[in-house]
Amino acid sequence: MTTDANQNTNKEVAEWVRFGMRLAVSAALHPLEYSKVLIQLGYEPTAPVPGKSMFGTPIMVLPNIFQYTANIRKTDGFYGCYRGLTPKLVGCVFSMVLSEKIADRLGLAPMEDKKDDEPLSSEALYLQFKVNLKRDVVLSVSGIVVSHPFHVITIRMMAQFIGRETFYHSILGSIVEIYKNEGIMGFFAGLMPKLVCDVACVVLTSTTVYLLNKYVIKDKIARQYSAGVTQFAFSSILYPFVVVTTCMTVQGSRLVAGQPPFMPAYKNWMDCFGDLSARGELKRGASMFCRPAAGLGKPMARNTLYVPLPALAKYN
Repeated sequence: MTTDANQNTNKEVAEWVRFGMRLAVSAALHPLEYSKVLIQLGYEPTAPVPGKSMFGTPIMVLPNIFQYTANIRKTDGFYGCYRGLTPKLVGCVFSMVLSEKIADRLGLAPMEDKKDDEPLSSEALYLQFKVNLKRDVVLSVSGIVVSHPFHVITIRMMAQFIGRETFYHSILGSIVEIYKNEGIMGFFAGLMPKLVCDVACVVLTSTTVYLLNKYVIKDKIARQYSAGVTQFAFSSILYPFVVVTTCMTVQGSRLVAGQPPFMPAYKNWMDCFGDLSARGELKRGASMFCRPAAGLGKPMARNTLYVPLPALAKYN
């Protein structure tokens, strides 16, 4: 019993260490995520310039993610690049702790692979898939719902860069701002497309990995890599839902980024999805390096601003 208790303790400590490392990496990369959110919202502080595609074709290109981040730093300084970091980290901790407790309360313990090299039987493999999928869906849904209010605060803190507002200056102040102007539902703006995206990714990834492990991949090490590759592939396919989530998260707020003329007044997230799809903008922010813009003579997207920041002073 003592040995089992020590093993469980060591396992829990290891999980928290990995979680802490993920938080550290997330914090370090926050400026890039900040830039990506603004791009997803359709904001471009500088005009496109002539450039070339991967095949050498002349095109108009926008600043890459690093140049975009440099513009944020130039405008707001080094610490300005970390706007929204605190609520994001708080939301991650809430998601981790509470979702695990909910899964444990429901009796959804994970089924792990055997330590020896003997492959699982078809029945055992299916049972493992079914049990782990149920647990992963519960973890995903509960984690998203619990942390989403902090996600809303994070995105809106970032979106203030566009209109230079100061409505969301702290977690407590942001809570008051949202509740006063939108009520409880304001804390769950953009929740549905985020749930659709994350749950679909979990289900598709788990199902595909199960089928690959059952019929194609037999090597234990190869199976570990296949899970990561499969998850990345489906995350890329479902990326449009991330853009819609970001847009709907600021919709309804007092921010310039969430109101006409910058952003249309969408009826719901499906209306937003349809509008962005019709204009070919569901992949905004998907590329970090080569970011082609509309060619010369083509109209700009109605919610895309190619203007320097000082021109937005009239919105203050």
